[in-house]
Amino acid sequence: MKRKIAAGGRLLLISLLAAALTVLAAFGRTGGEPGKPQAREGEITLVIGAYSVVKDAFEELLPDFQHYWYEKTGQRIVFQESYEASGTQARAIAGGFEADVAILAMEGDLDKIAEAGFITHNWRESSHGGMITRSIVVLGTRPGNPLGIRDWDDLAREGVKVLYPNPKTSGGAQWDINAIFGAGLKRSEAETGVKSDEYAKSFLASIHENIESLDKSGRASMAAFEYGVGDVIVTYENELLARIAKGVDYEIVVPEHTILIENPAAVVDRNVDKHGTREAAEAFIEYLHGEEAQKLLVRHGFRPVNPEVEQSAGSRFAVPEGLFDIGYLGGWPEVREKLYSKRGIWYQVLAGL
Repeated sequence: MKRKIAAGGRLLLISLLAAALTVLAAFGRTGGEPGKPQAREGEITLVIGAYSVVKDAFEELLPDFQHYWYEKTGQRIVFQESYEASGTQARAIAGGFEADVAILAMEGDLDKIAEAGFITHNWRESSHGGMITRSIVVLGTRPGNPLGIRDWDDLAREGVKVLYPNPKTSGGAQWDINAIFGAGLKRSEAETGVKSDEYAKSFLASIHENIESLDKSGRASMAAFEYGVGDVIVTYENELLARIAKGVDYEIVVPEHTILIENPAAVVDRNVDKHGTREAAEAFIEYLHGEEAQKLLVRHGFRPVNPEVEQSAGSRFAVPEGLFDIGYLGGWPEVREKLYSKRGIWYQVLAGL
């Protein structure tokens, strides 16, 4: 009996070792420092640190780039991928996660990585201002829109349960809150001729009173909604279009006033120089701006930044009458200070102040 157990133990150990070697081989590593990507001869490993929303699109896009790069250079690329809420991902990279490329929900998250000394070039000087996709904030309801949701005001009605994620961890949540706050500014401007922060804060607070839960990411909020939590989800248009394409039944409501979302990507200078991957990483960023990648991203519900692809998309994407961008709120530095600092408007709303 003892010999049988010992033999079983050896078999288990061999299986575990084999599995571990398989994982290491898949990542293209041959040893070295723990957590540091190393490519086999004839290969290069690129580490992608991305926000969770792009995961499905990248399942198609990364193999396309692998083929493109091999045809161009004869070199094989192995990808290591990490998908997290944008704020979480930014903190991880700024804290030492060795991503070669950062694809995040908002420019403020790239700024955090730059402030930590990992991005040293001016990423805004790249194609399309450094942005690779666009979207807008919309409302998703149950099939047939049973509560008759038409605009932001309906989210403040008694008994309406609303979902959006936590802005402390999710870039998507900040876009959601920016959209609501900006809609409040638009409303006050139309009524009084002045953009009133107090009016917009009250508008945001009236909706937040109906929040059912604050999940860590937009994807987590969507999973909760599809599980049956809440009546309305505030989210990216591209998220709903992608789910509808997969057969999930949503009703999309586009508010009259909402924000244009712009999502950036950049090479992480310190890491690509450490790994010797700069050429491939820069080529990957440029590939994301090209027609082939942009068309794929459109198929996944994103609005393109490439003008030619935008023209070919035609009327696929509605343009709301009151669409505004981050500049309407004063730009990201002002928004971060006004809404998301320790004494900012968002935290006042959260505390009921």
